Amino acid sequence: MTLNKIALTLIWLSFVSCKQAKKQEFVLKAGDFQIEIEGKKTDLYLLKNDKIQVYITNYGGRIVSLLTPDSKGAIGDVVMGFKSIVDYQKAKTPYHGCLIGRYGNRIAKGKFELGGTTYQLPINNNENHLHGGPDGFHNQVWEVVSADENSVVMTYLSKDGEMGYPGNLTVEVTYAINDNELRIAYKATTDKATPVNLTNHAFFNLAGEAKGSINDHLLMINADHFTPVDESLIPLGEIRSVEGSPFDFRKPKTIGRHLNQQVSDTQLSRGGGYDHNFVLNKESDGMSLAARVVDPKSGRQMDVFTEEPGIQFYGGNFMDGSDVGKYGAKFEYRTSFAMETQHYPDSPNQPTFPSTIINPGETYQTKSIYRFSIAE
Repeated sequence: MTLNKIALTLIWLSFVSCKQAKKQEFVLKAGDFQIEIEGKKTDLYLLKNDKIQVYITNYGGRIVSLLTPDSKGAIGDVVMGFKSIVDYQKAKTPYHGCLIGRYGNRIAKGKFELGGTTYQLPINNNENHLHGGPDGFHNQVWEVVSADENSVVMTYLSKDGEMGYPGNLTVEVTYAINDNELRIAYKATTDKATPVNLTNHAFFNLAGEAKGSINDHLLMINADHFTPVDESLIPLGEIRSVEGSPFDFRKPKTIGRHLNQQVSDTQLSRGGGYDHNFVLNKESDGMSLAARVVDPKSGRQMDVFTEEPGIQFYGGNFMDGSDVGKYGAKFEYRTSFAMETQHYPDSPNQPTFPSTIINPGETYQTKSIYRFSIAE
């Protein structure tokens, strides 16, 4: 459902089935999402049912807002976002809510070899390439091919040589809601062999946007191992057990429980906290539970399911208050977290990691689900 014809400054949202729900005042000016970027039009789209409402813009394929009830039925916005395209463009942290590609996470020194050719990608994260480069998928206007209250389908053609990557890559992403779930389905084809690692980079706070630290959220990650990193956050090539380390989230614990070890634990020190890929416990390539996050105060629970082999847990370590969100509050240090379902970082340079290369005639396909409920 497009918001093209909405002229109201305030949109009042409520869920019909939540009898105790209070209305959520949500400040949006539809016109602030309707601009042109290099001749392509941006807009805002609403997916809604009686359990969940999600606002998405085709600028970067971003999740702008996700509203869901707490244990008392009060509706809250659990995704950090901005109130206009201009705010997204000028944000210090450019990845809020967006689709990431061609390659989510880091590639060492922006280089990889494929088919006897060495490819050089832009360097945009210290000495490395991050999230597809400065003009990756997050900065592109996606074409919306269909949209209704339940789903929106977007496509993008990443041309041969864009950000240094080989091949014309045709990408399709579907956002869909079903009951209390947001589902994201990714599909891509290419005419040359190329690495592909697509994900979404929503920042969450289950208490609500700008509702304080996420360190008291309870986190479970279904992973016996993680990939430790060097000083520039590139994997060492090792698959390391989480046993006895701050990275053991196999049983729920607060995110902040072991952050006091940041000085003494080398991996926490290098990441400024948690900014690491976890190797998910998988019996097959199918959908499985990757992580569960609970905010004890609101009672909100988010379960993350994915077909991917890994998940990057980022604890908001580099937020510094420079960006101001749609409710007028600053995005401060460790007030949000990301759960990026993905293949492992730097896989094109790590022969022991699962491959991220797709070839002509192959179809890249993967799905992830974010399910919202009330913790028992």
